[in-house]
Amino acid sequence: MKRLMLILWTVALSLVGYAQQDTAPVRFGFLSYSTVLQAMPEYATVEANVTQLRQQYEAEQKRVEDDFNKKYEEFLDGQKDFPKTILQKRQSELQEMLDKNIAFKKESQRLLAAAETEAKAPLKARLNQAIQQVGMTQGLAFILDTDQQATLFLHPDMGVDVTDAVKQLLSETK
Repeated sequence: MKRLMLILWTVALSLVGYAQQDTAPVRFGFLSYSTVLQAMPEYATVEANVTQLRQQYEAEQKRVEDDFNKKYEEFLDGQKDFPKTILQKRQSELQEMLDKNIAFKKESQRLLAAAETEAKAPLKARLNQAIQQVGMTQGLAFILDTDQQATLFLHPDMGVDVTDAVKQLLSETK
């Protein structure tokens, strides 16, 4: 029985040693996704388009706000002279304008966010493809995004900063 245990123990130790020899340390990559995204030449164009759209919405919001302020001032100036029914009518008109302005502001924010997401989608798809290609080429198990500070420590001997490799690949595959 002791002899069988000794043989099993020897076999187990040799298998563990063999398994440890064959497994190479896991290598991983890391980069700042937003830094690489913003370094893409197309990013500036997308940002300019989104900024232009944002300015158009802001100009319309300012125009509507100015219209409301003008009507409100007229209401304040004439409220003591208005009969009760006209006063109530004007109050309801102002309230309706205010409600529409708030609804427009919310809708324009939603539309602007959707336009920005849609405009950046092709860039992100291209960036994701480049990250995958660099990971495969360099034999990495995974690539971490360091933007959210989810990784407080990255061992420099085990991890590889792939930022420059991804930027290079993106510049080659325009």
